[in-house]
Amino acid sequence: MQIDLRTVSIKPLRQTFDHVAARIGGDKPASRYQEGTICLQAEANFHYRPLWAPEYEIFDARRTKLKMRDWYAFKDPRQFYYGTYTITRARMQETAESDFDFVEERGLAANYPEAARKIALEVLLPLRHVAWGSNMNNSFCAAYGFGTAITQPCLYCAMDQLGIAQYLTRVGLLLDEPAALDVAKKAWMENWEWQGLRRSVEDMLVTQDWFELFVAQNLALDGLLYPLVYSHIDNALSAQAGPAVSMLIRFQAEWYAETAKWVDASIKTAVAESDENKVLVSEWVRIWRERAVEALTPIAMHALGSNAESVMSEIVEQFNARVLKLGLTL
Repeated sequence: MQIDLRTVSIKPLRQTFDHVAARIGGDKPASRYQEGTICLQAEANFHYRPLWAPEYEIFDARRTKLKMRDWYAFKDPRQFYYGTYTITRARMQETAESDFDFVEERGLAANYPEAARKIALEVLLPLRHVAWGSNMNNSFCAAYGFGTAITQPCLYCAMDQLGIAQYLTRVGLLLDEPAALDVAKKAWMENWEWQGLRRSVEDMLVTQDWFELFVAQNLALDGLLYPLVYSHIDNALSAQAGPAVSMLIRFQAEWYAETAKWVDASIKTAVAESDENKVLVSEWVRIWRERAVEALTPIAMHALGSNAESVMSEIVEQFNARVLKLGLTL
């Protein structure tokens, strides 16, 4: 008996879904990111208006002053949909777990110099509350934003910030006793150097325009806070006491470098849409940048002493250069 094996090529009747083909230009193969993002926003057949805001539909593009002809003009350069997002974060988590295990097994946390330990605890632990605020703010953007291309990565960002808050908690537990978390909460609520940042976070929690909130949190505040804490203060601690804490906060530094690419792409797309958008977003950036600088300066002074002024000037200069490249005016 003879068996002949041969390959038969079957041409599909169409390469992707019609609504995706209409967006990418013709019937051609689409990526999983495109099929998991394009035209998934509910736009019709709503049964009722929200009781808390009856002037809007449940999903309504009018919830922000920003105007877009096509809300799917936003693109995530990371190409994150659920599959790629979870795979990427799982790899980063494996690295973070290895770093925590390394520090703990070799007693690096127990032998960390006391002066540096004090600064690390006083600066890092209150930031758990900032990360929680960012989780809430990005959840708001995901809930009230319009278009899956922008709301989907906002939800991923919200979950990332929840993870960052948990990592900061673990840093505190590794460097000190659980009571350190209560001390940090009291500092967040009462210490003068944290009250400007606390006020900014709480004001964001009641900001109703979701794209202004996106600008305030993900561009202005994070764009100044992460370079300050996870670059300059981290470098100062490493120079003083070695790289143990740097290993414990590596996730945050790598996450920010990756996430900034998506934030920049989103802002650039919004600004390029119209002159009105450019003026609007530029004003939002100006307002929230000034608030972030004012809020972060006391923290920089507490951690960096006499170097704080030069560090803040450098960070603001780099931030201004960044936003100018996005087409904004300051």
